[in-house]
Amino acid sequence: MRRRELFRAFSAMLMTVASLAASQPARIFRVAWVSTERKDSPSPNLEAFRGGMRDLGYVEGRNVVIDTWWGEGSQDRVGQLAGDIVRSRPDVVVTQGIALFPMINAGVKTPIVFSISADPVEAKVVESFARPGGNVTGISLFTLALVGKRMELLKEVLPGIKRIAVMGNPQHPGERKEREAAQAAATTLGLTLRYFPVHSEAELETALADIVRAHDEAIVALADGFTMGFAERFASFSIQNRVPVVSGWAPFARRGNLLIYGPVFTDVYRRLAVYVDKIHKGAQPAELPVELPTKVELVINLKTAKALGITIPQSLLLQADEVIQ
Repeated sequence: MRRRELFRAFSAMLMTVASLAASQPARIFRVAWVSTERKDSPSPNLEAFRGGMRDLGYVEGRNVVIDTWWGEGSQDRVGQLAGDIVRSRPDVVVTQGIALFPMINAGVKTPIVFSISADPVEAKVVESFARPGGNVTGISLFTLALVGKRMELLKEVLPGIKRIAVMGNPQHPGERKEREAAQAAATTLGLTLRYFPVHSEAELETALADIVRAHDEAIVALADGFTMGFAERFASFSIQNRVPVVSGWAPFARRGNLLIYGPVFTDVYRRLAVYVDKIHKGAQPAELPVELPTKVELVINLKTAKALGITIPQSLLLQADEVIQ
């Protein structure tokens, strides 16, 4: 009899524990989106990431919360927010661009998924593309083959071109490799290349003045945040001096420059959701290889081409993913 009573008591206790557990809501999965962008500015990249999460079955407010943290144009501001971000207890941190670095400098141990334009190995963010080795992984926009392709497109638009200027930010990890790729492409295409290291507005203006004096016929701007920050300045210089400028990110062409050839940002940020999902399901960032973009786009600003007196070959227009009239 005593055994039966003990068994009944034990069963009742198990049922009580199970009932209590079932009544407790599961902890919702939390993602921190960290960017140097301004809170009040539209963020297509955030919306692309949210779309990627939805594709994987995540519904905000039901099984995931995406907290947004904005640097308001300042990398230092992101560093100041790092403590608050950690205290919000995210399961994964997703960083956009240079917002990654202040998070690493702050010693954040939470898994971090990034998208950056730099070479993450040279930036000492990961040990290697194949095995990142720490709590950080993601997608790098650093695709050297695209540097040469942009120059090939420029040559196709201007078959008689001989002299080009290449601008790059020497503080951008991997810039030396991009410069070498540009020189190799120039040699193959029979172009004379002059390189300008620029990482300030003053250096940019000095370089542009030199380009005018030397009669360089076009500019290839290596794609990074610095280049994008001066897209309108490049565009105004281009029209005023009839010097076409090409680069690698779609907004650069949309802001008035001749063309870009580079990664599709919406695809990159949707892909980051796959990393987040894998980490949520138990994968370790150290074992998730850093990827390169798989989709690229050609954007041509036909309005700018007309202002420059350039006729874009019909064959190239047919290849374009976007033509700005």
